Amino acid sequence: MSSLRLTGFSGNEEIVRQLELSFGGGRLAHAIILEGPAQERNALAAVLAKAAVCSGTARPCGECPGCVKAQAGSHPDIFTLEGDADPRAFPIDAIRRIRSDAYIRPNEAQTKVYVLCGVQNMSEASQNALLKVFEEPPENVLFLLTASSASALLPTVRSRAQIFSLEGARAGTDIDPAYMEKLAAAVTAVNETDLLYLTADLIKDKNRLRAVLPQLGLILRDAAVLRSGGSSCLSGQKEAAAALGAGLTREKLLSLLDEVQKARRALDQNANTALLVTALCANLRAAAGR
Repeated sequence: MSSLRLTGFSGNEEIVRQLELSFGGGRLAHAIILEGPAQERNALAAVLAKAAVCSGTARPCGECPGCVKAQAGSHPDIFTLEGDADPRAFPIDAIRRIRSDAYIRPNEAQTKVYVLCGVQNMSEASQNALLKVFEEPPENVLFLLTASSASALLPTVRSRAQIFSLEGARAGTDIDPAYMEKLAAAVTAVNETDLLYLTADLIKDKNRLRAVLPQLGLILRDAAVLRSGGSSCLSGQKEAAAALGAGLTREKLLSLLDEVQKARRALDQNANTALLVTALCANLRAAAGR
């Protein structure tokens, strides 16, 4: 009997234990949603995909032909769409092709894997197209969806998948929780200068900006979860998230999260920091309806 071997996911030991037990017992769901920080959720999806096509006993073994091809990104039974990098990666035609392809037997491995990263950017039409294959899943197929928050998906999609909420790595960050609470509150404050004042120093400190953006994204993610009736809190700032969730609709919270994600992508592409921060403040206020 094969077993799952997951390492390097500090802070998510309980999720690792659940996945290992399900995998070892042959009870792994046909569709899994991994929500949380992009680095953690996408890394776990990649390891699970590799394990699904591995022919070793302790999977992923890292040495079999399946693992080697998966690591190189050339395995014919692993199909990936990168919605974090390109929000337009999920057109309905692409989802329909996946739906048709899912019923074709795997080429080499025992399982065919579809890794859809950043599905918070998937339209409702594409989600409904994907739902059809979730309702009648073929054998030997595994769907791995990653999202900043599963609440961005339709309830019908969420109900047909197993959801795991990942904690982000907090080591190395010195962002004051009190600062993040003030920053979150400033998004909806009456005075728009509050947000400009709190972000002024970020223009001169790109590293700090790089640490603040994902934390703000987590607070917004938590706010959307709380607004939808959930209780998961990845940011560690439940009060700040609850305050945002109480004052904004789920749609506005997801729009705010989208603006933060756009800013993170722009920062990764070496955008001008001053212009980026200024635009982010304006876009956040607009998304919040302020």
